[in-house]
Amino acid sequence: MSAASDAAATFRTLHGRAPAGVWSAPGRVNLIGEHTDYNDGFVLPFALPHRLAAAASPREDGVLTVATLGSDGRAQESGPLTIADLRPGSIEGWAAYPAGVTWVLRDQGLGSGADLVIAGDVPSGAGLSSSHALECAVALALLGLAGITPATGPGSPTLHEVARWVQRSENDFVGAPTGLLDQTASLCCTESNVLFLDVRSGELEQVPFPLEESGVRILIMDTRTKHSHAEGGYGERRRGCERAAELLEVKALRDIDLDGLDAALAKLPDELVPLVRHVVTENQRVLDTVDLLRAGRITEIGPQLDASHVSMRDDYRISTPELDLAVASAREAGALGARMTGGGFGGSAIALVRESDVDTVGRAVKAAYEAADLRHPRLFTAVPSRGAGRDEL
Repeated sequence: MSAASDAAATFRTLHGRAPAGVWSAPGRVNLIGEHTDYNDGFVLPFALPHRLAAAASPREDGVLTVATLGSDGRAQESGPLTIADLRPGSIEGWAAYPAGVTWVLRDQGLGSGADLVIAGDVPSGAGLSSSHALECAVALALLGLAGITPATGPGSPTLHEVARWVQRSENDFVGAPTGLLDQTASLCCTESNVLFLDVRSGELEQVPFPLEESGVRILIMDTRTKHSHAEGGYGERRRGCERAAELLEVKALRDIDLDGLDAALAKLPDELVPLVRHVVTENQRVLDTVDLLRAGRITEIGPQLDASHVSMRDDYRISTPELDLAVASAREAGALGARMTGGGFGGSAIALVRESDVDTVGRAVKAAYEAADLRHPRLFTAVPSRGAGRDEL
C-alpha cells in the first residue's frame, strides 16, 4: 500500500469514516549544497519516492487531533489540542511538528480545527527530511480543507510562501533553526529533475537528472545514526555564519565569492575561517555541478561530491565516523563520488555509482561496517520523484 492509502485506512479505523482528502509530501536528498541555504546561497536537492501522507477532515470546534501510524502498524495518538492555545514550547515530541504548522496557519485565519492521521515511509532521523515531509503534508492538508490549493491563481499562496510558513513552524515553534532547503524541495521538486534553488531570490530551475539514461544511480546509505536539527551543533554553525557575515559587513555569506575568499578569511577570527570557507566553496560546487548537468555530463559530477564531503568533514565539522566510513568504502569500491547529505551529525550519505557497480559498492559498504562492528547501514537507490500534492485514492 502507498503512504496515502495507509493514512486513509488508518483514518477510517480511528474515526469510523473516510477522510475528506489525503495530501502527501516526499523526503528529499540534497545532491550538493549543504548549509548554504541559511546563508542565502544555492542548493540542489531532489525528491525521494518515499513519502509521508496526511489524511484529514475538518472540525468546527477549533480542536486539532493527530495520530501517526508507526512502523509496527499501530497508531499513536496525541491528545486533542486546542488551536487557540498553541504556543511555542507548549507541545513536545512528534506532535510539535503538525502543531507548529497549525499554529502558523492559525495566523493566516485557518484555525477551525481538523482531524489528521499521518503515515508514510520516509526514514526518520536519517537526514532525509522526514520532519519537513510531515510538515509540508500537514500544511497542504490544512490548506486543502479550507479549499485552498497553493499556486493555482490569484489569492492563493505560492509554494514559496508555504515553504516559508513551514520554516517558521520549524524555527519558532519546534525550535530547530533550519533554512529553506528541505521545505522547498518537498514542495517544489519534480520527477526526473534536481531542483536548482537560489535561496536569496527564490528563483527555481528544474535541471534534468537522467540517471537511467546515463547508466548511473544514486545510492543512499542511511547510517542509522540519528540526528536532529534541534540539537546544538546545527545552531552553533548557523550563528557562526551570521557572526562572520556581520564582521565582513555583508548581508549573508552568499555575498562572498571564490575570488574574494582569501581576503575575507584574513579578516576573521580563526574559529570562523573554516565555516566561511565551506559555505563559499560549497556554493561554487553547486554552480559547477549545475553547469555539468546542464551539459549532460552527469558522470563527471563525482569530484564535486567528493570535495563537498571533505569540506563538511574538515571545515564545517558535521560528519561522523559512520558517515566517513560509508563515503570512503563506497569510493574505494568504485563509486564515482560520494558525500554525506543533510544537516550532519549522523543521518545518510550518498554515492554516485555506475548501474553495474551498485551491488559491488553496496556489499563493500556493508563489509566495512561489519569489520568496524557497526550496525549495518540501510542501502537503497533513489530517483528524482514528484513533489508534494493531493493524492487520488
